[in-house]
Amino acid sequence: MDTLSYKTISANVATVNKEWVVVDASGQHLGRLASKVAKLLRGKYKPNFTPHVDCGDNVIIINAGKVELTGNKWTDRIYFSYTGYPGGQRETTPRKLFEKDSDRLLRKVVKGMLPKNRLGDKILTNLYVYDGVEHKHAAQQPKTIDINSLK
Repeated sequence: MDTLSYKTISANVATVNKEWVVVDASGQHLGRLASKVAKLLRGKYKPNFTPHVDCGDNVIIINAGKVELTGNKWTDRIYFSYTGYPGGQRETTPRKLFEKDSDRLLRKVVKGMLPKNRLGDKILTNLYVYDGVEHKHAAQQPKTIDINSLK
């Protein structure tokens, strides 16, 4: 076997094949759904994954209002933020975030699973979250995938 014939292929912006994917969030647990969506956004399910390139898919999440949390996580889990002023530490629960805007909670959880740099910020722009079944990306002809079939 001649090992010199194998070459490592590194993807770049010109060679990346980005697709549009629809994921149904109804009945899914928040953390498991978010970790799989983060992998899709990052491109980890593709054979030509390159860590420093945005080679993931554009992900559309529908039925974000039907996502589930187990146990008492709706009220017991606390998210902290800081305004930048003395005494400006604010805390909120997933219930409050969900009531304010249902896609904000899902976007926050997915963002926490992406790299904390400029690439992570760019990858997060490929996420589209909708509360109902309708979305405005029909022109891109997205394919529907079963999130439970992914590892």
